[in-house]
Amino acid sequence: MTDRAWLFPVVIAALVAFAVAIMGATITEIGPWYRSLAQPAWAPPDFVYAIGWTIIFALIAIAGVNAWLATPDWREREWLIGWFALNGFLNLLWSFLFFRFHRPDWALVEVVGLWLSIAALVILTSRRSKVAALLLLPYLLWVSFAGYLNLMVVRLNGPFP
Repeated sequence: MTDRAWLFPVVIAALVAFAVAIMGATITEIGPWYRSLAQPAWAPPDFVYAIGWTIIFALIAIAGVNAWLATPDWREREWLIGWFALNGFLNLLWSFLFFRFHRPDWALVEVVGLWLSIAALVILTSRRSKVAALLLLPYLLWVSFAGYLNLMVVRLNGPFP
């Protein structure tokens, strides 16, 4: 591996993470509908989500690069890219269901798939890079918390039309 072989995956991972984060931010509409939802008393203030997601996306990008560089086989790398892409899609789908369709109940069902995709990424990356797997654990914990918060929003506000 050349001295700069790491540069390409770093640039790609950073661009993709940034693109998914921007799309998610664009989908996330904190407007009158969201403000009207009853939230549990322990729900964090809105600014915490921006900070949390920024950190999470940085960790995802670093984990992806780490796993990529630790995976010498191109077929395995393709699977790895596929799992990260599926995870990015599911991440955006949750925001779309919750914030654009105004369906926290559907988002609650979808968050299970998102959580499973993160767990799969932890398992897949751990085969080549324990560091990558560890970097994904905060994401798994964050989505676990978000899923529980989603459940509470459904319980406090449902049923949804």
